Amino acid sequence: MVERIVKDRMVVKFAGARAGTESLTWGQKAILQDMHDSGSQFSMGGMADLPEGSTVEAVAALLSGLIGRHAALRMRLGTDDAGRLCQEIAGSGQTGLDILTIPDDSDPADIARFVADLIDTWPLTRYDFHRDWPLRMAVIRHRSACLHLVWVLSHLAADGGAHILLAGDLGRDLAGRAASEPRHPQILDIARSEQEPRLRQLSGRTMRYWESQLSHIPAETFGEPARPQGQAGQQYWQARFSSPAAHLAMLAISKRTGTDAAGVTLAVIATAISRATGVHPLTLKVMVSNRFRPGMADVIAPISQSSVVTIDVADSSIDEVVAQTRSAALTAGMRAYYDPDDLTEVMARLDAERGYPARITCRVNDQRAMVMRADAEASLGELTPDQVEQRLAETSLTWLGPRDHVYGQANILVENRPDVVSLHMMWDLACLTNGQVEALLRGVEEVAVEAAFDPAAPTRFSATTAAAQR
Repeated sequence: MVERIVKDRMVVKFAGARAGTESLTWGQKAILQDMHDSGSQFSMGGMADLPEGSTVEAVAALLSGLIGRHAALRMRLGTDDAGRLCQEIAGSGQTGLDILTIPDDSDPADIARFVADLIDTWPLTRYDFHRDWPLRMAVIRHRSACLHLVWVLSHLAADGGAHILLAGDLGRDLAGRAASEPRHPQILDIARSEQEPRLRQLSGRTMRYWESQLSHIPAETFGEPARPQGQAGQQYWQARFSSPAAHLAMLAISKRTGTDAAGVTLAVIATAISRATGVHPLTLKVMVSNRFRPGMADVIAPISQSSVVTIDVADSSIDEVVAQTRSAALTAGMRAYYDPDDLTEVMARLDAERGYPARITCRVNDQRAMVMRADAEASLGELTPDQVEQRLAETSLTWLGPRDHVYGQANILVENRPDVVSLHMMWDLACLTNGQVEALLRGVEEVAVEAAFDPAAPTRFSATTAAAQR
């Protein structure tokens, strides 16, 4: 079917009230560095069903209005007079709306598979940030009817929270409820504010926290690679672990300890990592949305940045680790808004003082943070050990195959999937074996289930044996 799909393109003009050239925001600098380190552009895809009777012209008007309202969607990279990267927001321009016409004789199941595959693969198409607009959009048409709207959004213009906001804006348009001009700050406002003394001072204070966390870290989180990079064979791999039982167990821990699900998940993952690898204490990078900050809740821009947290699970109960993580994660969250250029300077100075370069090479990114709701967790009522036990048979570990590159030595995504703990892990085989990774992922479930109904459940990790395990 795919080879018979007809692709057309409609030119869509747009214009917006805000335009200009500004320096990159701190969030843009951070995501560009992550793109460089990981080899990925982290583009985000989405899909919406179109109302019956929708036309290509109506979708084009919707696209034009969306780009016009949000300055970040009219952003491209440029170079300022000093040769530094900057962002240029166009006041007007034109983009393209793809029209993908599926053959009339196609089966509905084939159409569904095509749309699902498009959502998965289109975000892999790379952007030229100096030439391309951040939003790509396509209409899926079958037998003259416009069925679906599919889009790809560049992470340089928006983070996951902004993507959710834009999808909501799009949904209101599709429902016939015309969206108003945004009243919140736009990406140009953010860029300007980050050059003001108040926020420059905030970044400086944040660096003192980072320095306290980075001063004594090892060269690599999981030690030096066991074999040289570039050795024959695949170096980077990925797997997905899924556990409904771990989800229920973590909810039980959350309710008992008064800790949100994100904090419990981080504590359990840290315990599983230390058990599987012997790393003690464990310093991780974590992603923080920053949307709790005044004026940032509804901003269409990349606001998320990484912070750093150190967790020591040795000779403790799991509840004690949860309490420790809750406090450490709160502090880390307050220290996740800063100029990445300041951090680069701090890391270079610390490397010189230590006498060796060091970096945090394990990152945990809880993608649920944008949409988690405490009332949804409470609606489950009282959980019992039998409920958790019954779900253990549904646990799955899937080896997804090789990757071209991985951020650091290990990157764990806590995926936004309902009623399950779903972990997508990517790692460097020169640093972690498949056996360690399997022990780590299955250990997440084991730790959660052990502690679900036992406040005294130990981490089963001792500082005295950590060195021997390594």
